[in-house]
Amino acid sequence: MMPTSADHAAADSPSDSPNSAYPHPTARPDKPEEACGVFGIYAPEEDVAKLTYFGLYALQHRGQESAGIATFQNGQVHLYKEMGLVSQVFNEHILRDLPGELAVGHTRYSTTGSSRVVNAQPAVVDTRLGSLALAHNGNLVNTAELRDELLQTNVQLMTTTDSEMIAFAIAEAVNSGKDWLEGAITAFKRCQGAFSLAIATPIGIMGARDPNGIRPLVIGTLQNEDSTTLRYVIASETCALDIIGADYLRDVEPGELVWITEAGLASFHWATRPERKLCIFEMIYFARPDSVMHEESLYSYRLRLGRQLAIESPAEVDLVMGVPDSGVPAAIGFSQESGIPYAEGLIKNRYVGRTFIQPTQTMRESGIRMKLNPLRDVLVGKRVLIVDDSIVRGTTSRKIVKALRDAGATEVHMRISSPPVTHPCFYGIDTDTQDQLIAATKSVEEITQQIGVDSLAYLSWEGMLLATREDPNSFCSACFTGDYPITVPEPVKRSKLMLEKLSV
Repeated sequence: MMPTSADHAAADSPSDSPNSAYPHPTARPDKPEEACGVFGIYAPEEDVAKLTYFGLYALQHRGQESAGIATFQNGQVHLYKEMGLVSQVFNEHILRDLPGELAVGHTRYSTTGSSRVVNAQPAVVDTRLGSLALAHNGNLVNTAELRDELLQTNVQLMTTTDSEMIAFAIAEAVNSGKDWLEGAITAFKRCQGAFSLAIATPIGIMGARDPNGIRPLVIGTLQNEDSTTLRYVIASETCALDIIGADYLRDVEPGELVWITEAGLASFHWATRPERKLCIFEMIYFARPDSVMHEESLYSYRLRLGRQLAIESPAEVDLVMGVPDSGVPAAIGFSQESGIPYAEGLIKNRYVGRTFIQPTQTMRESGIRMKLNPLRDVLVGKRVLIVDDSIVRGTTSRKIVKALRDAGATEVHMRISSPPVTHPCFYGIDTDTQDQLIAATKSVEEITQQIGVDSLAYLSWEGMLLATREDPNSFCSACFTGDYPITVPEPVKRSKLMLEKLSV
């Protein structure tokens, strides 16, 4: 039997120490980082642990710090979670020890809550109706208030995550006499911010989104060839359905809770005034290009961003290239619209993953080449236009530009397939504080000079919205505008560090 949540979180292991092999890196990445990927499945007679493993494998891009799976068999929870990539955390032996009819899984990048195994998910808590296991993507903005409320009821919080607070809020409601559905809805109404949840109980799984649906969550069906019974899957993205052969059914709607049991799927709209505000960065960058949103792959959407960028900001160059992998679809779209040949000028080492071994000084001085290496014979003597999806701090962009010039490019121009990122996110994306966002403190001309390009242009706000082909009011784009759809308390809004204080 696997350790319980408390046993595993309290384990005296190297990965739970401040000097762990998996600390939160001190050198912040020069990209926004997604918080988490969630997966849930109700499939009696199937190997739910293995299916969850593959679902998380497909969602690895959403978080690389920790991974966990919780299964339920005959009301008993089985849990395993650790620091590392999905393929590092689990093996055949561990998955065999996770029996059950239903499961939830999680892959995490920490935003609220420090990077330690105790904060890995799913979060498991006990209630009068049995255990519940919760996997969360997003961030609450009332974490401090909710934490104080729970502590006043003598709840023993074991972690520093808002996710565990949601789980305890559900448990508190259930222990007061409510059933699973009433308890969950009561808890959700106490939560302000972004949350897409996969929750397992002894009798079924829930999928739920906040009233704005800021983070994505989809429903799929899994058909067994030997049975007419439908199995249901919930996941952050459709790519997690594809990998296990499940069919996309629909999205979980903003302010909706879906309840999946042996009786099938039931839907409850718990929010009084839901208003869709999907994070537009999910479409621009975070979600995998093969995932589907608005009835098309995000690859197709990102092609349109590149085409629009070519219309708005043409350049006289010899070739167009993308920053692997996120800038490639937009670069291809730019090439198609402009007629300028597309070429691969940077090769990505796809097996690096996250490393916490510090490179040598010589390697640090060489810049980006552990992950991206320029093709000299493609670049030498060429005027190059490089396309990326965003610039956050500018440090990586500067290193890429230098590497291209060192490889022989005579001119380096840059185009960005989104508007300038000028405001931090409080809803589940790890971005710097506003004073660290290069576009918040510098003009385009100043950024051009700082990163060392011959020219720089961003996609316009209007062009980005035109490419979505959807109601522009249905997206959260606060990172570009500062217009936050969910009110952020002023102390938190003034400094993103207010959230990080809960991680100590």
